[in-house]
Amino acid sequence: MRRVVVQPYDSIWQHLYIEEARKLREIFKDQLMAIYHIGSTAVPGLAAKPIIDIMPVVKDIEAIDQLTERMMALGYEAKGENGISGRRYFQKGGDDRTHHVHVYQQGNPEVTRHLAFRDYLRTFRGEMERYQHLKVELAKLYPFDIDSYVEGKNVFILVMEQKALSWYNSSLKQTDEMISS
Repeated sequence: MRRVVVQPYDSIWQHLYIEEARKLREIFKDQLMAIYHIGSTAVPGLAAKPIIDIMPVVKDIEAIDQLTERMMALGYEAKGENGISGRRYFQKGGDDRTHHVHVYQQGNPEVTRHLAFRDYLRTFRGEMERYQHLKVELAKLYPFDIDSYVEGKNVFILVMEQKALSWYNSSLKQTDEMISS
């Protein structure tokens, strides 16, 4: 049974991302368009489960299926789409997970959703603190029930994602207007 552990922010998470991203670049090679650190460990100051979420964005999602053996050689377990159409998902570390890799094809709206949520929490400290409080309380309430922990965050995350997407799209529009002026 996996224990739900939410730890205070640790700057080592950024270093762990950089180290793993380097390894993933070697696997994805010229399929790779971009690679991002996402999830709670990518938000300075935010308490998190100590699992590094990484999002490679690739040219062709179907080509990633040919790289499964190379991912397994790095210690990853392939989970297919794992509930999200158009994604390839990999976990590392078994029950003591260390990394999640969410691979999307360029242009998939999930890429924007992940980046908007991350950047919104990085920008709006009050929202980040509200999310942190919820996560810490849920971890206390459900220390051995990851499903209830995740379910407890769902409504908050859905509302936060809508705010984040609205803010993110507005920010992109303002940037485009400044560039074209």
